[in-house]
Amino acid sequence: MSDDRLGRKAHHETSDISHKKSKDAQHGLNDDPRQDAESDGELENGHDGITTPQSEEEDLPDASIKTRSNSPETQPEITYPEGGLRAWLVVFGSFCGMLASFGLMNIVGTFQAYLSSHQLANESPSTVGWIFSIYVFLAFGCGLLIGPVFDRKGPRWLVFAGTVCIVVGVIGVGNSTQFWHFVFTFSILGGVGTSLIFTPAIGAITHFFSLRRGLATGLAATGGSFGGIIFPLTLEALFPKVGFAWSCRLLALIFLVLLIVANLLIRTRLPSKVGGSVWPDFRIFRDVTFALTTAGVFFLEWGLFVPLSFISSYALANGVDATFSYQLLAVLNAGSVLGRAVPGWAADRFGRFNTMIMACLLCLVSVLGIWLSVGGSIAGLCVFGVLFGFASGSNISLTPACMGQLCKPEVFGRWYGTMYTVVSVG
Repeated sequence: MSDDRLGRKAHHETSDISHKKSKDAQHGLNDDPRQDAESDGELENGHDGITTPQSEEEDLPDASIKTRSNSPETQPEITYPEGGLRAWLVVFGSFCGMLASFGLMNIVGTFQAYLSSHQLANESPSTVGWIFSIYVFLAFGCGLLIGPVFDRKGPRWLVFAGTVCIVVGVIGVGNSTQFWHFVFTFSILGGVGTSLIFTPAIGAITHFFSLRRGLATGLAATGGSFGGIIFPLTLEALFPKVGFAWSCRLLALIFLVLLIVANLLIRTRLPSKVGGSVWPDFRIFRDVTFALTTAGVFFLEWGLFVPLSFISSYALANGVDATFSYQLLAVLNAGSVLGRAVPGWAADRFGRFNTMIMACLLCLVSVLGIWLSVGGSIAGLCVFGVLFGFASGSNISLTPACMGQLCKPEVFGRWYGTMYTVVSVG
């Protein structure tokens, strides 16, 4: 009797399952687990670097570090190689890009001194200074538009356009004779070109590094320091031998070689932001942490440019030889080589904001404790140049690392560019 009841029950369950399958088939549903697995595989491997969430206890592969996104909808995991040939080639490409772009920025003092005594000798120093003020403003301020474009379109066309602007601009500087010529060639073409290069160069690194982002950015940023050592000394040697025009043409050729390497190597790997606008969006200042960080970097850069702008004039006013006074900028840039790499390495271990605070304190000590007390002492000025260069150089490597903690990689360009647009006013 019991067996008959069990048999009837099994028969009814089988009938219910068959009926359910028939009903699902009519509605286009699929119970095949293999097809479900294929669908899951498409979601998991749909983009380079994006995988579906997995268990917290799952062992991560040695080749990559996985960081969980803050997105409340899908919460995918973003993988960062944290090294490897492709990642370090991007760092080298960024190094070459910043060697050219920040190298141009670091020869501002050399150009200003030469133009004030030659082509623009009849202009006041304040008038000549406008050429370089406009350049610096555009070099940092154009990130407001370039950053969002980088997030949407990637670095390729931005770096190419920057290459054209810088090379054409430097060649044009060599052929310029009037004030407005220099404003167009150096200020506008050079400033926009610098921004078109360094914003993608910094942003591309965030696609490959997270835990080691400070170190990678610091190594790339040393390119600007090397440029500050090499190019001013090169121009000072070339001016009396080949003249101003040919010196600029040779400089443009060097920049062209470096920027070709940057064009070939600077790449991104994470998917672009879908549906985002390329226009500025100041609503990001609603994020209090971002707004305070921007204010802090604004005052930091404002303070750092005072010694950078007046160290040579200070030395001249205290009776130091003119040649050595201008070479103090090279001494300062020599200190910033380590100042960009070492703090970046320390930031990955002790915290990006913590390391930035310590670097700011070291700048304060070097200015108040050394610079204002050494007078015309060559030894004292050299010590100050190396120490301040080391401390101030960290801002280029630590600022992107700090910003990377506040936003996702797909909007890094917008946040970083917007921040430096505010900073450019200072």
